[in-house]
Amino acid sequence: MIRSFDFCFAFFGLLLLSPVLVMVAFLVWLEGGSPLFFQDRVGRHQKPLKLVKFRTMRQGTASVATHLVDASAITFVGRLLRYSKLDELPQLWNVLCGDMSLVGPRPGLQSQVELTLNREAHHVYEVKPGITGLAQTKGYRGEIKSDEDIVNRVKYDIFYIKNWSFLLDVKIIFQTVWLMVFGDKKAY
Repeated sequence: MIRSFDFCFAFFGLLLLSPVLVMVAFLVWLEGGSPLFFQDRVGRHQKPLKLVKFRTMRQGTASVATHLVDASAITFVGRLLRYSKLDELPQLWNVLCGDMSLVGPRPGLQSQVELTLNREAHHVYEVKPGITGLAQTKGYRGEIKSDEDIVNRVKYDIFYIKNWSFLLDVKIIFQTVWLMVFGDKKAY
């Protein structure tokens, strides 16, 4: 059931948002070349996942956590995309292909070894990663700055997995949209 929901949501999302996607891609292309950015992440069963996003940093910027990159690497359009979260929309393609779900633990970077080990110990990789997840609705949206951030993310991942329901997914999707529109915005 969840795969059908993910597939339909991603398919119709890409279809309905195609004018926005084309416009954003064009703006990113004007500012600095290739509009899409592919990043290696840790997927289900710890298999590598090529996550697709709109490019928000200058080409050649190291593929590391955002807080480890100099702020000048983020482009003007990139700042707007990050602020509005539109840079995440191409991940609907990952959902359509079956690599990700709409909701699930957010896939970490391969360089985030402590997060990977913690998630492995708690069997988090048994489920597909998501575009959004419970941890993102609880304030863990971006960088990992401390061991406490890792523990809290994994705590929310475990809670999500143990308490999964379609209703919980819908609630997380609505909370994510609410945060995108009205929530606390971190300007980049």
